[in-house]
Amino acid sequence: MVLLVFCSFPDEATAAAATTTLLAEKLVACGTILPGARSIYFWAGKLEDLAEVTVIFKTTGPAYAKLEKRLHKLHPHDNPEIVAIEAGAASRSYAAWVAAATRVS
Repeated sequence: MVLLVFCSFPDEATAAAATTTLLAEKLVACGTILPGARSIYFWAGKLEDLAEVTVIFKTTGPAYAKLEKRLHKLHPHDNPEIVAIEAGAASRSYAAWVAAATRVS
């Protein structure tokens, strides 16, 4: 099972550093960094309108719990956006690559 995990970061450097760490720890097979995101939301009663960088991480179900825990430690925000969506379909070769790249002990 391939999971797509979305996480927004305050800037590209922070996103890249977290992605590199997660790759080294084999919690993700890939992190696609998408600069230019803009998030508008209420936080602590105040309307926020911020430039952000979204990362789409590719991982597996077995790696997700450790990935989520690690993202909480790596992320500068107290309550980071971490949203996982199961891919409805993925090519066998791609799914096999993601599984091989995210061997979690």
